[in-house]
Amino acid sequence: MGKPFFTVVMLFWKSEQFLPRSLDALEQQRFKDFEVILLDNGAETPPDPTLLEKHRQLSLRVLRSERNLGFAGGNNLAAREAQGDYLVLLNGDAFPTPDWLERLHQAALEHPGHCFASRLLQAERPDLLDGEWNIYHVGGLALRKNHNQPVLKATERTRPVISACAAASAYPRVAFELVGGFDEDFFAYMEDIDLDLRLQLAGYPFVYLPKAVVHHVGSGSSGVRSKFATYHGQRNLIWTFVKDMPGLLFYLFLPLHVFYNLLYLLVSFALPAGKALRQGKRDALRQLPKMWQKRKTIQSNRQISILHFSKLLDWNPLAPLLKSRH
Repeated sequence: MGKPFFTVVMLFWKSEQFLPRSLDALEQQRFKDFEVILLDNGAETPPDPTLLEKHRQLSLRVLRSERNLGFAGGNNLAAREAQGDYLVLLNGDAFPTPDWLERLHQAALEHPGHCFASRLLQAERPDLLDGEWNIYHVGGLALRKNHNQPVLKATERTRPVISACAAASAYPRVAFELVGGFDEDFFAYMEDIDLDLRLQLAGYPFVYLPKAVVHHVGSGSSGVRSKFATYHGQRNLIWTFVKDMPGLLFYLFLPLHVFYNLLYLLVSFALPAGKALRQGKRDALRQLPKMWQKRKTIQSNRQISILHFSKLLDWNPLAPLLKSRH
């Protein structure tokens, strides 16, 4: 048997309640040329062997890490074992519709060398969007397009975007390997934005596929607005901007980025997770020399023009208000 077209990677950590539904959804895929790598990412309770046996029709491999490597490190570990032409990431709390891989396959044939973003619906409220793609603002803020909005507001056409939410995304495996996969210093949060910006800079564009639909619980492991999420999100926000904003755009938007971070610090004193936010900013600054060295490598290998990259950015002056609402 030859290598599969897709390798679907799923991480398992505090997500045992979602695993049966996720595996069921993969088994029901109409497109069958794929393998599944399930990584036990340091879970206290390993995956149920009887559940895995039930899904033996899947080409399923189970890997284990003794400790939690985070979303970044866990996916990198699993990706090193992948055999497919395309690497497909699927969160453990995400449930694709039966034609999901079929849609991705068709898109891969029509758009070779591209990466793909799926439409995410809220698992318990499928009339609401969990998001369509990641937006990256000129000031370094990130948010999901149409998060929490009615499906009626969804984008109905295939279109280029800057980034895909890694809860359900696809990448040519050669591209993922070329840019070094996820930055494991990030551990979790903003790591997909960072990866996608590096892919864009290396000449691998992204396309949003509105008919590639996945139902997503969201924050199934770490919790919404937890101290963990706040710390990593706020730390990694700075690192992403420093590493990936190219050329003159970095210096042009640096004052705005600093301003937004100062606003976060000011607001933190009124937030339950405010201490975690401040710690995230502190640790981000401590590691700036390391991130600057990474920036030099990334930017020296840039394959697209600064003008092209600037057109992918969000210039909306109300982005901070949208971010706070999300």
